[in-house]
Amino acid sequence: MSTPRTLDDWLAHCEALHPKGIDMTLERVAVVRDRLGLKFGVPVVSVAGTNGKGSSCAMLDAVARAAGWRVGLYSKPHLVHFEERCRIDGEMIAAEALLPHFEAVEAARQGVALTYFEFTTLAIMRALSQAELDLVILEVGLGGRLDAVNAIDADCALITSIALDHTEWLGPDRESIGREKAGILRAGRPAVISDPQPPQSVLDVAAALGVDLRVAGRDFSQSGDRQQWQWKGRERRFHGLAYPALRGANQLLNAAGVLAVFEALFERLPISAQAVRQGLATVDLPGRFQIVPGQPVLVLDVAHNPQSVAALALNLDQMGFYPRTHAVFGAMQDKDLAGALAHVAPLVDSWHLTALPTPRAAAPEALAELVRAAAGAGRAVTVQAHADPAAALEAALKSADPADRIVVFGSFYTVGGVLKNGLPRLGASHVG
Repeated sequence: MSTPRTLDDWLAHCEALHPKGIDMTLERVAVVRDRLGLKFGVPVVSVAGTNGKGSSCAMLDAVARAAGWRVGLYSKPHLVHFEERCRIDGEMIAAEALLPHFEAVEAARQGVALTYFEFTTLAIMRALSQAELDLVILEVGLGGRLDAVNAIDADCALITSIALDHTEWLGPDRESIGREKAGILRAGRPAVISDPQPPQSVLDVAAALGVDLRVAGRDFSQSGDRQQWQWKGRERRFHGLAYPALRGANQLLNAAGVLAVFEALFERLPISAQAVRQGLATVDLPGRFQIVPGQPVLVLDVAHNPQSVAALALNLDQMGFYPRTHAVFGAMQDKDLAGALAHVAPLVDSWHLTALPTPRAAAPEALAELVRAAAGAGRAVTVQAHADPAAALEAALKSADPADRIVVFGSFYTVGGVLKNGLPRLGASHVG
């Protein structure tokens, strides 16, 4: 094999290495980690959960940087560019800067088969370990216990909301899934649970390990009115906080968990009330109830399971009146799509269903059956199929009036597909 020369070459190489896309074990990753001598000399926060991981990571990053700390962030998946997965001090890493780390992993893995996710995780973690940082934030993939990120012992773990997703890998119920997520907990170290109703399995694992556990509603809480909110922890309080720049009713739960992490790490990583205010006010994360002004208004959201789509539906309902709502939707066939669509179907008047560039994606024809079932026999909705998300958005725009709204949601591939040429600024063709 000739040595890959570009990031795209390396990613293609990683995709071809292992017969499985997912191989739930830590043993192979641990072997390569040790060969690389991969370790961190600064606090590490691991973030697991079903929904809210990306938002929580973004808020951790923004608040810490507002306090003057240099932060390394590993998040996933990406919307458009792979390099989005690795940010150093708020900036996306350059593709060229990743190449030496891919080369190092390739040299260290000889005799060990790594999946795409494992290989790329090790490469990014090596890049972060060699950067001059004060804090490292690692977003866990679909699991916890056997996830490649869990090869690193975190100084503090954060578990966000837990819902049914990836049940073929993680188990059929919240208790089973919670047990897998709890695999990121470490004996004697602090952990935060921002899910207001955590599975008992998470609490049991924490108790068995002697984890310093901080649970939403017990060890920290938040309250507020329409203008501002406040947070109360074990020892610290923050008052007069503006709501996070990330929109949506669920973001306050995520923000409360983030502040509990900073309380747990305060001796090593102190932050001020001003840093909290500034970080939450400036945090940015594309594709999480992202509202793009225009005619019509555009909403982008990577909600793709029942819990996250229910949150999207609530947020859409709170936006105010729009004559018609047009949806661009594409998702993976292994999701509970019927359960997800049931939450949002009453709000949508026309559907533009899209194919996606992965074998896991549900075909638009299969999505059409689910959409019609969710809408019910008594409701007339229009349904169209499209070859890709950009074409679906273009068709939705042609059928929309300036006062309508278009909601693009589902898989990261769906939202990323409409962002690949930049953020769309919509102007309906028949604006008078």
